Amino acid sequence: MESKQLAQLCGELADNKKAENILVLDVRKLSSITDFFVIVSGTSSPHLRAIVSEIDDKLRADHELRPRALDGNINGDWVVLDYFDVIVHVMRAEVRERYDLEGLWGDAPQLKQSIKPNVRAGIKPSVKHAPKRKTKVAKKKASKTE
Repeated sequence: MESKQLAQLCGELADNKKAENILVLDVRKLSSITDFFVIVSGTSSPHLRAIVSEIDDKLRADHELRPRALDGNINGDWVVLDYFDVIVHVMRAEVRERYDLEGLWGDAPQLKQSIKPNVRAGIKPSVKHAPKRKTKVAKKKASKTE
């Protein structure tokens, strides 16, 4: 699998677990250590764990890919999965804002994702409700008074 495909797949796998603000940066012209950064946000430590597990488990099972390193505290605020040519950063929104990797690598072009771009934050899922039942209202007969 090419590094670009792997980066996009990591973004899609993160999206499976409702990661927020999914961003894939092409750093090939800016860095000698990797080709792509995938940066995603989670809302809590359990959410981060779910995102990391989804990416790690699916890549192991479906593509026999294991990260060279899995750094950070899996129960913490920032976890890094290093797949050589693709480095995935999974972090809480506050940590992401503080370290501003997007700003640090601001010259890197962003890959267009096949998933909907960065729209999860602040949008409530639509909930389908059963249609309201129509009730028959008994009509009152008008009494004729003469």
